[in-house]
Amino acid sequence: MKTLHTKRLSLRLITESDLEEIHLLQSIPEVDKYNTLGIPKDFEETKKVMAPLLAANQKEEIDYFTFAIEQKLDNEFVGLIALVLNGKKYNGAEVWFKLYPKFWGKGYATESLNKILDFGFDELKLHRIGAGCAVDNKASARVLEKVGMQYEGRQRKILPLKSGWSDNFEYAILESDERPKL
Repeated sequence: MKTLHTKRLSLRLITESDLEEIHLLQSIPEVDKYNTLGIPKDFEETKKVMAPLLAANQKEEIDYFTFAIEQKLDNEFVGLIALVLNGKKYNGAEVWFKLYPKFWGKGYATESLNKILDFGFDELKLHRIGAGCAVDNKASARVLEKVGMQYEGRQRKILPLKSGWSDNFEYAILESDERPKL
């Protein structure tokens, strides 16, 4: 099983044993605020939504990596981060992440994303990695910028959030871009 390590964190592919933590994470209104998935009505809905992601992690040639983020110190579940490949022809991927609010503002998202970029560029030899976030999600936009992703544009009214349709900021980084040393 693929596991990545940072100074404070371990990123490992999710398994069925993570479903309870994932359900709790996705059930938090603050986490759902800028997420299009919505709060699951029950644990069974979480299992159904996560089933394809669990299956993707089991494939011989993974094209959708979903990692559990855990603290090394005590193995506490911090959140999720994913790298979704978008085909050999394009040699790129999209990233997304969500963390428990108690871990916000502590650098965990930046640390995790930086490691995912290392994995994507160094191990998978990707050309481009993109990400998006709702325009009001200033914290996520800041994380994307901290790791060296560049703002590329704004998609109008594309995200169906609970608060209504939201514009989306698009970011990306290329293998040739210089990345900040974090």
